[in-house]
Amino acid sequence: MEDPRTTSALTIAGSDSGGGAGIQADLKAFAAHGVHGLSAIAALTAQHTRGVTAVHVPPVAFLRAQVDACFDDFRIGAVKLGMLATAEVIHAVADALEAHRPPHIVVDPVMVATSGAKLLADDALEAMRTRLLPLATVLTPNIPEAELLLGARIADGGDAERALAGLRALGAGAVLLKGGHLDEGARVIDRFADADGEFRFGHARIAVEGHGTGCTLASAIAANLCLGRGVRAACEAATDYVAAALATAYRPGRGNVAVLDHLAGSRR
Repeated sequence: MEDPRTTSALTIAGSDSGGGAGIQADLKAFAAHGVHGLSAIAALTAQHTRGVTAVHVPPVAFLRAQVDACFDDFRIGAVKLGMLATAEVIHAVADALEAHRPPHIVVDPVMVATSGAKLLADDALEAMRTRLLPLATVLTPNIPEAELLLGARIADGGDAERALAGLRALGAGAVLLKGGHLDEGARVIDRFADADGEFRFGHARIAVEGHGTGCTLASAIAANLCLGRGVRAACEAATDYVAAALATAYRPGRGNVAVLDHLAGSRR
């Protein structure tokens, strides 16, 4: 008998009390794509547009209960991973994903907030490399995150090209290396690699300090995978979506960062 349930996307990440990143951005991105969103909160942050003032990590047993509850009732097409602050949390999430085996896992290796606040404990990096990356359908690091994962400097486009191979060697099925931190002229170049080769997605650089761009991109990829797109097509569509959301970003707080307009495309 055909399963009557719609396909849902699950985010396992941190909550942003300022509403611009984390779980809040993920759920808005899912909704913008017409995909039902589920959430398991791995960390709670007290933050706004000027910084992160506190972080609380709930007990891992409660995190596992959230994840299990979602899988017990919903048909999950993709899981998006965001802020997983400690090695203990990473291992708990990896155990849950290995038990439930969702079709797709999008790993956004959140390590540092836009404000510069550190969001990943020192001992968690190796746990991320060994437990999460081999499970990833897509890994979506920015340049500083890729440097931490590889232990190597990425100073220009040539370094970024070489980094793609190194990141894929860590076990992810595909890698989308975000290029916003590189100065490559008037366009931002995001580099994608999977078993079929390497591709580039380019967009005009927008003079806005966006908040939640990485969370939104990874969630948009997960939503597109739920909608049945292939991995490369999902990544390309997600970069287009983030570019549109960033073009109409707005500043709800006193800080310099702008929050993405997640529903920009739906109003066209």
